[in-house]
Amino acid sequence: MSVNGEAVRVGTGTDQTDEPGWEVDPDDDWALAVVATVGRQLRLRREAAGMRVGEFAVAVGYGEDLVYKIETGKRIPRPEYLDTADEVLDADGLVSAMKEDVRKVRYPKKVRDLAQMEARAVELQLYDPVNLHGLLQTPDHAQALFRMRRPRYADEEIERGVSARVARKAVFERDSSPELSFIQDEWTLRRRLGGTSVVRRQLEHLLEVGQLPNVEIQVMPMDREEHAGVDGGIEVLKFEDGTAVGRSPGVANGRPVHDPRQLRILELRYGIIRAQALTPRESAAFIEQLLGET
Repeated sequence: MSVNGEAVRVGTGTDQTDEPGWEVDPDDDWALAVVATVGRQLRLRREAAGMRVGEFAVAVGYGEDLVYKIETGKRIPRPEYLDTADEVLDADGLVSAMKEDVRKVRYPKKVRDLAQMEARAVELQLYDPVNLHGLLQTPDHAQALFRMRRPRYADEEIERGVSARVARKAVFERDSSPELSFIQDEWTLRRRLGGTSVVRRQLEHLLEVGQLPNVEIQVMPMDREEHAGVDGGIEVLKFEDGTAVGRSPGVANGRPVHDPRQLRILELRYGIIRAQALTPRESAAFIEQLLGET
């Protein structure tokens, strides 16, 4: 298993049970249904081709255990697995076509739900006092953060987490780009997580993203004597129909809120933090200074 997405195949005579693929969230009904359907189709095609599991496993270059898990809906197959299976089963692209169905459920439900909301939002107000916001992270920075989690994540979990975080960046590429406002505490920019090269690339990325016409990045200096963000991070997403959803540890115990009164509290806090922080232009100059010091 590798975090750059390359499949690790088993060699001749190797019995490897924990192979490339993603575990299915037992509470994710839609993912369970999709993966079960894909697995059943793979099994039916394998049987129609007159191939036993062991024979098929050798032909595709993966272990029997993985084949069983995928065919019984216990494992989400990777795209390269489906491509190889398509060739072995002479399926004329029908098996490979299932990659689109798998793509929709490869990430955890909560990540999919968040990405869907971000995709619909016309305005996002985001303040993260702990880490760089996920939408701002480079893949290397995200990978470094996942590797620092304790208890340690398996390589598979790290890869899945990084891939999911990168996929959310599609919000920057939408035709009707939303307005994005980010506020970051200074110390989240000063930490040397991942090493010098990772930090430099991350700072360069912030400067690049900050130049987009629909993006504002502001830095909250550590020397401020007033800080309205002491209750934790804030996320407010506004939609075209006038509705909104917000979240913060200081409101409703961090649960998503839709109530106008609670949303008003979040927007009030965010507005004050925004006013207390450096302006976008001052923030860009500050990030350039940090880059020069790194």
